[in-house]
Amino acid sequence: MKIAGRITAEALMVAKDLIRPGISTKEIDTKIRRHIEKCGATPSFLGYGGFPGSACISINNQVIHGIPSERVILADGDIVKVDVGARYRGYNGDSARTFAVGKVSDKALKLISVTEQSFYEAMKVARPGNRIGDIGHAVEDFVISNGFSVVRDYVGHGVGKDLHEDPEIPNFGRAGRGVRLYPGMTLAIEPMVNAGSYDVRVLKDGWTVVTQDGELSAHYENSILITDGDPIILTDVNIV
Repeated sequence: MKIAGRITAEALMVAKDLIRPGISTKEIDTKIRRHIEKCGATPSFLGYGGFPGSACISINNQVIHGIPSERVILADGDIVKVDVGARYRGYNGDSARTFAVGKVSDKALKLISVTEQSFYEAMKVARPGNRIGDIGHAVEDFVISNGFSVVRDYVGHGVGKDLHEDPEIPNFGRAGRGVRLYPGMTLAIEPMVNAGSYDVRVLKDGWTVVTQDGELSAHYENSILITDGDPIILTDVNIV
């Protein structure tokens, strides 16, 4: 899991270094795939449920599951979400980031920052004895206090031999409710945060999820390990 996580994190760094106005999402996807395969792993997303890319690359009001394309060109002011998975010796890493393209609005920067910090608010309660509801409550409470909303139709999940495992991990909920956390659990916690309403819809391509009101959306995800103490982020370039 650590190796799968490190390769996943490195693939996101590859994407970060490529992101600039004028590049296509397909070129980013191609470089991500090359890196994952160079490391002796396979892209977890490629062919998963029929998905055609190695990464989900979603722009602006696209929430998740954007399909890489030569026709989709990043422009100054965009925000782009890159979601990557790498499978190594039968285990998966799963991680996502939202990147600013060139100079973006103050609102977009705040949305990106709040989404990232909401993940770390979840990390504070991702400890043995607590419950899944504590994670969702921590994310939602922080997001709402900053004037944004959390997507309800899509959630985090367990991760391991399968890319998506039980339990589901909503980014909302009641503290003290849900599955109890135990050492050894590996979870993908992934706040998806909208600048406007939490309502979303799926485009005709059957994959791309967009905000219903056209407002921006941001995404931040890591695979983590529940331990006897502090949780460990597995999708980290420095994990050993």
